[in-house]
Amino acid sequence: MTSLALQKRRKFRVRKNLAKHNKQGRPRLTVFRSNQHIYAQVIDDVTGKTLVSASTFEKELAKKVANGSNIDAAKQVGAAIAKKAKDAKITEVIFDRGGYIYHGRVKALADEARANGLTF
Repeated sequence: MTSLALQKRRKFRVRKNLAKHNKQGRPRLTVFRSNQHIYAQVIDDVTGKTLVSASTFEKELAKKVANGSNIDAAKQVGAAIAKKAKDAKITEVIFDRGGYIYHGRVKALADEARANGLTF
């Protein structure tokens, strides 16, 4: 199997386990990272709608970070998603790492979101 197929299987497996353990119906904080940017969304799986989102692709965050693909940028996105979620009255989420290993940029984003008031 190619690495892309393995990544899709891993992403599906992670999402299936999240759905099985999410009995309270909390929204899902999902992460996508590319070579140049990192993105985060809070999604309501019941309605299938994105409630809030943040990324290094946005103008206000792009001004703060010189490089969108490092840990500092991930921390900025984590703080921004937590602020936007709190403004939308969302305090508890379930974390979807998107099939990525929980270290580096993914861990930095999650830690910063927790530090700014989101509960996982």
